[in-house]
Amino acid sequence: MAEFKAFVKKNIPTAALVLYAVFLVALAVRIAAGLSAPFADAYNRTVGAVCRAAFAWVTAIFPFSLAETLLLAALPVGVWYVLYCIKVVPPERLLRHVFGVLAGLALIFSAFFLNYGAAYGATPLEDKIGLEVTAPGAEELTDATLYTAVQLNDAAKEVQFAASGASHMPYSFAELTKKLNAAYDKLYEEYDFLTPLHAPVKRIALSKPMTYTHLSGIYAVYTGEANVNFNYPDFVIVYTTAHEMAHQRGVAPEDEANFIAYLVCTASDDPYIRYCGYANLYEYLSDALYSANPDAYRTIASLLDTRVHGEFAAYSKMFEPYRNSTASDVADTVNDTYLKAFSKESGVQSYGEAADLLIAWYLKNNA
Repeated sequence: MAEFKAFVKKNIPTAALVLYAVFLVALAVRIAAGLSAPFADAYNRTVGAVCRAAFAWVTAIFPFSLAETLLLAALPVGVWYVLYCIKVVPPERLLRHVFGVLAGLALIFSAFFLNYGAAYGATPLEDKIGLEVTAPGAEELTDATLYTAVQLNDAAKEVQFAASGASHMPYSFAELTKKLNAAYDKLYEEYDFLTPLHAPVKRIALSKPMTYTHLSGIYAVYTGEANVNFNYPDFVIVYTTAHEMAHQRGVAPEDEANFIAYLVCTASDDPYIRYCGYANLYEYLSDALYSANPDAYRTIASLLDTRVHGEFAAYSKMFEPYRNSTASDVADTVNDTYLKAFSKESGVQSYGEAADLLIAWYLKNNA
């Protein structure tokens, strides 16, 4: 025992021991959340919400994405530290640095588990809002897609379109954030699990390179920042912003965040935001319909307003240079692994499962 104490004193810093203890507590929280949805719900709406808000408010003082900055700095700093340990650190002190690195990893996992990890064990969204989600038949899928197309055509009447065919967001991004926060506040009156949080949404500085990954946005758990890729068309930026704000409010699964974004956008008082909600969900529904019934897909597509066709055509043209890239394959693999580990067995396919929620929503409200 004396030798063990001497080993610990020599090789493991006190701060590292504290972080190991925190990690064990965080791991216990994650396990408990995975075993008990009521515990996950309670934790996500209390401790988890406080953690997310604290992270978001602290990083709000930076006008840029702190998460992006830290990510860009991680590789050179990591390389420097490895070289420092190899060339400078005496061999008898190397083990102390190893335990320090392990403590850093413990901090990273602890922050994730305590901030966001419990959200993956929460009660499924369909149960929270009273939906019966089943594998939709072709007729149900057709009806829901047609309904969304009609709403989309109606919303397009109040939208400004450029000569390129792309729609135009008629206000600043800061104003968009305010409008979406107002829509979230309205939805909170009905769904109180959407914990209020008014925090700035950050632009990705390297949006164009990020487009090669096919990521339109990302929620940075460790900084509490909702980050948006501004290389995408305006109608995607609006919907992505609403999606990432859902993650800030503790909605973890991607299909649920997508559907919440739809509810928020279509609940907005702003006509352009409503248009963006219908346009993005129409894409998910029409993709599913094309696989199930190509003829029905073509029939409904032919009914779309010519301005909506122009929107989708402009988006396709813009996205063409990024369509096939190694970066997107790598990003898909990483994201797929992450989602399967913490959320959905379907991995990246879960983004499109928002269509199933919309169909259930449509059937509930049009029975």
